[in-house]
Amino acid sequence: MLRGSSTPERCHVSNTNQTIDYGNLMHKAMRGLIYEVLTDISANGLPGNHHFFVTFDTMHPDVEIADWLSDRYPGEMTIVIQHQYDSLAVTEHGFSITLSFGDTPEPLYVPYDAIKTFVDPSVEFGLRFETQGDEDDEDAPEAPMEVMAEPEEEAPKKDAEVVSLDQFRK
Repeated sequence: MLRGSSTPERCHVSNTNQTIDYGNLMHKAMRGLIYEVLTDISANGLPGNHHFFVTFDTMHPDVEIADWLSDRYPGEMTIVIQHQYDSLAVTEHGFSITLSFGDTPEPLYVPYDAIKTFVDPSVEFGLRFETQGDEDDEDAPEAPMEVMAEPEEEAPKKDAEVVSLDQFRK
């Protein structure tokens, strides 16, 4: 409740079990963070080595992508916002951007509600949004940043060594 006000501010209390809905509050805050970052990038460009991997649900009703992209990525799609993007426009509900696929520029609109992950591997930062359909994955550990971000260079792989345990026995 606001001081001096007789009406409570919206606090996301569930009417069915009278609990605070922390999950939705966190998602709202995380989407607000994405909004702030993209708004700054839209106005000032990407600083330094920052770049983003954004994975979103292509079946979300408000996503706008070309039919051929929807056919090619029927469940989810990851886009990279780095060097070649154009027309980044940010609203309170989502963002639109033009990206090149091959040499073909394609406009996209992604609402924040459709975003599944937002990763900036340059600083090992990532957000992952859980949805009702992800409840089966609840016990699965979240992938570490090294797995979520594509490595820039892979070290040469060595052959596995076989170690005899006989030398450690008494």
